[in-house]
Amino acid sequence: MSLTHGWLLIALQVLAGAVLLAAIGRRSPRWLRVWLPVAVLTGAACAALTFWFIHDQGMSQDPAPATFWVWIVGVGVAVVVLIVGWAGTGWPRRSAAILAVPLCLLCAALAVNSWVGYFPTVQSAWERLSGSEPPRWIDQSTVADMQRNGVRPTQGVVVKVTTPDAASGFSHRQEYVYLPPAWFATSPPPQLPAVMMFGGEFGRPDDWLRSADALVTLDEFTARHHGNAPVMVFPDVGGTFSNDTECVNGTRGNAADHLVKDVVPYVVSTFGVSPKAENWGVAGWSSGGTCALMLGVMHPEVFSTIVDIDGQLGPNAGTREQTIARLFGGDETAWETFDPKSTVVRHGPYVGTSAWFAVSSDTTAEHRPGAHTGSPPTPPAAWDTNSEDHADIAHALCSLVSSYGIECAVVNTHASHDFQGAGYAFADALPWLAGRIGTPGVKPIPMPGAP
Repeated sequence: MSLTHGWLLIALQVLAGAVLLAAIGRRSPRWLRVWLPVAVLTGAACAALTFWFIHDQGMSQDPAPATFWVWIVGVGVAVVVLIVGWAGTGWPRRSAAILAVPLCLLCAALAVNSWVGYFPTVQSAWERLSGSEPPRWIDQSTVADMQRNGVRPTQGVVVKVTTPDAASGFSHRQEYVYLPPAWFATSPPPQLPAVMMFGGEFGRPDDWLRSADALVTLDEFTARHHGNAPVMVFPDVGGTFSNDTECVNGTRGNAADHLVKDVVPYVVSTFGVSPKAENWGVAGWSSGGTCALMLGVMHPEVFSTIVDIDGQLGPNAGTREQTIARLFGGDETAWETFDPKSTVVRHGPYVGTSAWFAVSSDTTAEHRPGAHTGSPPTPPAAWDTNSEDHADIAHALCSLVSSYGIECAVVNTHASHDFQGAGYAFADALPWLAGRIGTPGVKPIPMPGAP
């Protein structure tokens, strides 16, 4: 049962509206003249403050749906009606007023969920809230037993891992590694390629698996390639649900060091994947796409292939000044260390790196071969853009990195900017990604638009 569209959402909104109207009910003319406008103005003030907070924190480049603002106003109205309308009314109306507040809050939350697609179905929401896990999510002792007994599953498994934090000191939650059936073919396992994947600004390490149907995509891919796929790594970049590190080392934790110095060596040593950069990719959606690009250009000795889905120009926690203050304690030099443009210019020409920029907004597909000369090229004028459109950002990034030797393509996914759209974009990019990092049994294919 869908939680992003359909009859359930409509029914809940109709119920909330009816209960709110019942809470207002028939009042005196004076009450309607005085307190109803106060309630509406309070709701409008709540919406204005919410809008300011989202914009101030740099939480999203995409506008919230209209239903979200309707129900934020509804929450303000319901609270005022509950407080000022309590006296002089009977318990039926009081009960409606009490019930209207959580119902309006629920509808606002469902509007947010429709916006980002975090809980695609009722079942996914229940699994999250109850802490239950699918049967294929196993621990490392079970993996060891499967290896010892020569078990080769027909579908990949998700292994729950606890990686060390000795190099970074970054406090993190449980992380996940997807092992394709081909990993179980031999003992020790073959040196498969690996991909590290990141979700959006807020969330959990398993968001790609639960919210974006990445597991379904990988199952379909392995079925077409005789059990072959990259080992997929889903690390924690936040430590908590609401801690937005933007994958940098800063005041919110040394997330970048955790990914490069903790997670990568751990996956190589524990699961026997290839340690070579040519066999490692990095991918992400939204702020996770920015993270993928940033790590890819900062560490070409670790990652050779980048998939950036609806990412931004760089780490974003508001305006440039707010980002420097919030993520780096006001240290502009530290910000430049993690800014993709500054990193690319500082690094100079790249060799053997490719980047796939997927966008959810309409745009013309573009491919750039990544040619460079012996002298450091100048940053392209296309970078100088204030646009928040995903297509403008992707074209600017592709123009920048290609002038420094990174082959790139801008690909229109014809999807929405939510987890489901991210899932479609990942499914589109996976055949190219898997082939480029050397997945056995997967033929390399050119980027869209490449000869």
